Amino acid sequence: MVARDRPRAPVLCTRLLLMKALRAVVFLVAMAGCGIAHAQTETMRSAVLGRSTQVIVVTTADWNTVQGQLQRLERASVHARWHAVGAPIAIVVGRNGLGWGLGMVATDGPGVRASSDPVKKEGDIRSPAGIFTLGTAFGYAAQPLDGLKLPYLQLTPTIECVDDPASQHYNRIVNRADVTPDWKSSEHMRDAGEAYVWGVVVNHNGTVPGTSRPVPGSGSCVFLHIWSGDGRGTTGCTAMAEPNLETLMTWLDPARHPLLVQLPEPVYARLERAWRLPRYGPLPAMTSAK
Repeated sequence: MVARDRPRAPVLCTRLLLMKALRAVVFLVAMAGCGIAHAQTETMRSAVLGRSTQVIVVTTADWNTVQGQLQRLERASVHARWHAVGAPIAIVVGRNGLGWGLGMVATDGPGVRASSDPVKKEGDIRSPAGIFTLGTAFGYAAQPLDGLKLPYLQLTPTIECVDDPASQHYNRIVNRADVTPDWKSSEHMRDAGEAYVWGVVVNHNGTVPGTSRPVPGSGSCVFLHIWSGDGRGTTGCTAMAEPNLETLMTWLDPARHPLLVQLPEPVYARLERAWRLPRYGPLPAMTSAK
């Protein structure tokens, strides 16, 4: 009996060694997976605001609120802390509030968009929520505002923003004189009254030519512009008093990669850490600009 069992000892040792080696491999793979996941999370977090050193934060009380506030923030470098520039100002968004838009960050990932959250659609009279770059400034004047650093487009009678999802020019600002119109609906920007005396394009849903194509029906022609009064919502833009808009426009510097962060306050608070947004808490009550 003893003589027969002795040869099995090396086999048992070999099995034990193999099991330990296998556990070690599983542990290392698991740790590598955690490291990759952590690196991906860190990359996502750091990439949200990327190279930006200027941010416009627009918040409302909830998804359906029209009135809100805007705070300018900046930092000396991409590694420095954010700090507020000036006092918060009153703004209005779409008459139906906010809805998730198509911007820099995908909003359909886990932990971002709740199933009950509204999603921006053409004609829903909601302003887009998310993080967006900014495009050209525009206005009626032949010359831009003094001190403006953004590119400038004078709105002539033939400048239109196409809001027909079937058009190849959907969500593009075009000069009717330079293209063959294929749309049934557009916004004649020179006819917008006081609203477009000055404004800035919000790069929502593939606004910029040469980038991803706009998604038909996901919203178009989104701007920062002059409001018609405190509490009077827009058709999907973010609006404010003219002096405040002028201050904002001349502050923006393309070299600093400015971004617009636009969210309901509870959503901002929830995503602040994950997206490494500027620290943002309740601000003092403010007097609406007249």
